[in-house]
Amino acid sequence: MATMRKIVSPHVREPKPQTWSNCKVVGDQVFISGMTAHDLSGGLQSGPSMYEQAKQTFVKIKHLVEAAGGQMDDIVKVNVFVTNIKEREEVWRARAEFFTGDFPCSTLVEVSALATPALKVEIEAVGFIGSSRA
Repeated sequence: MATMRKIVSPHVREPKPQTWSNCKVVGDQVFISGMTAHDLSGGLQSGPSMYEQAKQTFVKIKHLVEAAGGQMDDIVKVNVFVTNIKEREEVWRARAEFFTGDFPCSTLVEVSALATPALKVEIEAVGFIGSSRA
């Protein structure tokens, strides 16, 4: 039976205890909770554009997957939540800076709001550590 372990990165703010985990690994499978452009102090780290927020969010996902022993191309699925579907191309532009080859499976949906009014995008990811090196 595979053991579950919590993954932390000094570059990604940890949530309050007993709320959620940012990243868990079971065996070689990695699960990354919905990430946003919040910085380590809880403020908005990037600018107001969808592109800037998506790019910063992918940076946080990268930090977590690397802390788990993987790389971005090990991610097989992303779920993207945006507050304005018309800006989705900005998310794809940012995504192209982090993945190569066959991009992960992807779902994108528009939501009425995210946890903080200034947020425009939230992204969660699932992957298999080492799968892109096979």
